[in-house]
Amino acid sequence: MRPLALALSFLTRLPVRTGEFGEHEPATSLSCFPVVGALIGSVLWLVQLALAPHLGAWLTALALVASSALITGALHLDGVADLADALGGGRGDRSRMLDIMRDPRIGAHGATGLLLVLAGKLLASAELTARGATVAITWPILLAPLWARFLCVVAIKAFPYARPSGLGLSFHVHAKRRHVLFAALPCLAAIALLLNENAPPILLGSALSCSAVLALLLALRVHRLLGGITGDVHGASIELCELLVLVTGCWVN
Repeated sequence: MRPLALALSFLTRLPVRTGEFGEHEPATSLSCFPVVGALIGSVLWLVQLALAPHLGAWLTALALVASSALITGALHLDGVADLADALGGGRGDRSRMLDIMRDPRIGAHGATGLLLVLAGKLLASAELTARGATVAITWPILLAPLWARFLCVVAIKAFPYARPSGLGLSFHVHAKRRHVLFAALPCLAAIALLLNENAPPILLGSALSCSAVLALLLALRVHRLLGGITGDVHGASIELCELLVLVTGCWVN
């Protein structure tokens, strides 16, 4: 349970006690990142199931977006704002971009990016909620948090860390292939479950593949500019991939 406790402490604001941990321990939690995502997705799905019959689509969607931010402490949303400011105001200068991402203040680019992501998640969640409460319809609410965090694990293993020190360096340096393989297992189980619940295979496959391409392109772009990626990039990638999965699930013929 130690890796799961660490993953919960890194990805959420749930009151989990981990105590002191060694240099290699953060990387062991990578295998549990999708499990944390599955827990978040399950909570959001239950919120949608409980509130939709009484509040309607829009207020339920607002509750979903707020619940996600509350569970994660808006940690990943902060990454969206920081990365948008860095890309918009860094002018391609590595040192300047890293300084901007460390700056606690938010600029025009960050505010705009944050607003667009929140608005997109609100609109997509409202559309899904308006269509019904079955898993065959609302599967993106369950899948998005899990899949986005698995892609984060892949990026941590595949790309170096952009800074010379920090907690993120421990993740990147000590990440192993087995962590990625173990992290893939909850994803496979979730996909099988959703297909069994009649989630549309074409939309499901499109959501998985499109978000994976997005995560890869974002990581490649930032790696080219910074020589690696940072925690803010991972946070932004999680939010953007969640958004894309939700939007893909809204697709109609």
